[in-house]
Amino acid sequence: MSDQIMLCNAAKSAGIGPVLCYESSRNCLRIGARDSYTRWRPLTHSDDALALAVANPAIDLKFVIQEAWQAHDDQPSRLAYVRRKIVHVAAEVGRTMS
Repeated sequence: MSDQIMLCNAAKSAGIGPVLCYESSRNCLRIGARDSYTRWRPLTHSDDALALAVANPAIDLKFVIQEAWQAHDDQPSRLAYVRRKIVHVAAEVGRTMS
């Protein structure tokens, strides 16, 4: 699943929107109105990822954090892993929504 599709489905799962467009250069979505939008970047910004996790009770943060500790030796890599996993799980939820 591409980052663009993953982000769109994740936003859908959390009721975030309206989504205006995907910015490939920043790997984010523009959310809101055309004249006053915000960039939503859960793949690179931990605050956006945490808000997404809170909006999706299907995400088991304890398990995701344990996986990150097993997979990576440094904190930046662990954080990137956790953010991506949160977005991935939320995207799977959003994909099943009509």
